Amino acid sequence: MSIKLVNSELKVMNVLWDNGDTTAKRISEILGQKTGWNINTTYTVIKRCIAKGAVERREPDFLCHALLPKELVQDSETDELIDKLFDGSTELLFASLLSRKKLTKKDIERLKQIVRDLE
Repeated sequence: MSIKLVNSELKVMNVLWDNGDTTAKRISEILGQKTGWNINTTYTVIKRCIAKGAVERREPDFLCHALLPKELVQDSETDELIDKLFDGSTELLFASLLSRKKLTKKDIERLKQIVRDLE
């Protein structure tokens, strides 16, 4: 994915992924409640998303439509995280994640199943 989204832009995208096509006004209301952003901040971020090609503006009512699927952005961000913080090692990423939280037997079994499915 060649489009790089910053955290503020990801907040707008998450609203669209969670709610589907949404007016800019409604996005502003949602992000105002979640983050305290005012309408001008939200509209500025939406316009940056449009300029990057992540969001399409439709009329009437400044309806916003996500052009990037969530899974594509998640994959890209995950790859970047692995490369940046773990020298490209997925094994180091998982070791770090697993050492941070006490896992139940059920959690461990689910993780084992995921690994088996990959084999």
